[in-house]
Amino acid sequence: MKIKSISLGLIGTIMIAACQSSQTNNGTTADLNAQAEVHRIKSHIYFLADDLLGGRDTGSAGHEIASKYIESEFKKYGLSPAGDEGTYFQRIAFRQAFIDQSSPELIIQTPKGEKSFDYPKDFIAYANAGLEESLVQGNLVFAGYGITAPELGHDDYAGLDVKGKVIVALSGKPVSFPSEEGAHFGSGAEKRKHAIANGAIGYVTIPTPLSEKVSPYLNSLNYLHVPTVRFLGNDGNPVGAYEELGGGALLHRDVAAQLFEDAPMSLETIYAELEEGRTPKGFDLPASIKLSSKSTFKQITSPNVVAMLEGSDPTLKNEYVVYSAHSDHIGFAKTVKKDNINNGAMDNASGTSVMLETARLFSQLPQRPKRSIIFLAVTGEEKGLLGSKYFAQNPTVPAENIVANVNLDMPILTYEFGDVIAFGANHSDMQESVALAAKNVGIELSPDPWPQLALFTRSDHYGFVQQGIPSVFLVPGLKSADPDVDGSKQFNNFLATHYHKPTDDLNQTFNWKAAKKFTEVNFQIGLTLSNQPKRSQWNEGDFFGGVFSK
Repeated sequence: MKIKSISLGLIGTIMIAACQSSQTNNGTTADLNAQAEVHRIKSHIYFLADDLLGGRDTGSAGHEIASKYIESEFKKYGLSPAGDEGTYFQRIAFRQAFIDQSSPELIIQTPKGEKSFDYPKDFIAYANAGLEESLVQGNLVFAGYGITAPELGHDDYAGLDVKGKVIVALSGKPVSFPSEEGAHFGSGAEKRKHAIANGAIGYVTIPTPLSEKVSPYLNSLNYLHVPTVRFLGNDGNPVGAYEELGGGALLHRDVAAQLFEDAPMSLETIYAELEEGRTPKGFDLPASIKLSSKSTFKQITSPNVVAMLEGSDPTLKNEYVVYSAHSDHIGFAKTVKKDNINNGAMDNASGTSVMLETARLFSQLPQRPKRSIIFLAVTGEEKGLLGSKYFAQNPTVPAENIVANVNLDMPILTYEFGDVIAFGANHSDMQESVALAAKNVGIELSPDPWPQLALFTRSDHYGFVQQGIPSVFLVPGLKSADPDVDGSKQFNNFLATHYHKPTDDLNQTFNWKAAKKFTEVNFQIGLTLSNQPKRSQWNEGDFFGGVFSK
């Protein structure tokens, strides 16, 4: 390997600066002069995004190399191992389920007779991580969106008898739902949980005009060969496989319409109600279904890498602030082009590298912060936020003592930003903590510019939220420090040109001032959270705090 080892000898100017601190208005101690070093951040990104690592797919040799590199950096900083059995690794067993592409069969019986449909032109069946042979057959019931949301006064199952039947449900959620709360209730996990609770034996999804606009059925064909991945529980079974639902499928719109022939409402009438902002009520469909498929299983393992800086306060050191960043990416692209490696430089070598440099800054402090700090490089983010969920459900420290999570995922470091965005900060008093930390670096905290996207539910911090832990997902803001640069255009250009593509590599233009500033903001956030008198708290009456806090 060509990456040179970096000496961690104490540098005089850094130590002098580290001793210069000031009391902030909430009683925390902020080291206002901690300086991140660009060459260190750059070396991390250049190693983690190198072709040698092959895109760091979960369970791959490349991701194992990345994990060993991260471990070696933690050791270099003198951080304590906080994984399993005195190591830096929390190794997770995963099951990959691959659907046999020749096996899916769909037969629908209506008053007009029995008809078979073609896979994948008419329907898409997904690998079942719990069942190698999947078979579901029974009468069909339309259940609206398939959502039960008592907090929002909504229950699609009210008045329906779905026991022993197969649910047919619209994708997504009602437009009247608040964005973030709606993302929770409209998730596949919540929908399937409520289907099972009501006695359903299968689950069929049908598109809406909105879902077809956002993610057309044809786009789903790109993922036919992508395995379903679940981590294994202590009993050796996959967590979240929903084996009680014997099978499921996504139907093409034209196929879905046939289910509603001779029904109380046609699919076109249902779509018309949706366009008017109404939510159709459920009803029995005059149809039955037989759906079957076969899957093959493969077991892999992949590690989270976990290190800890113990706090200095005799009592508060038993509380933990967690930094997280995912170290995995999506591996090799299915393309005939010469460059088929998804290097994942921005997603998320950049976030992991910032976390590593943040860890180094903390290790250089002459006095450790009061609370302990955990640095967590998670695996399996691209497979469904799996590594972070696993850690949050199986923490290597007492779960009740984890007080906050700061997640770093895909910071776009192509322009020098003048603000930061902390998705989810508005749900807890972390908003004040993050705003104070940003002020210490001379920038401001801006509100979520895309509330309709519900990004608060879509990265690794959400596994902590689901365990009742206040969390934020931090990214550079859209305000540029250079008036000639449009930060929003820079961000959107990355998404349109490089996101989940081989071009997310080291040939992109990095703004190293942005990398330095983003690291220093993160350091200040951790310093604030670990030294403030009280642990982070959900806002009174907050939806997520109420649903998940224990």
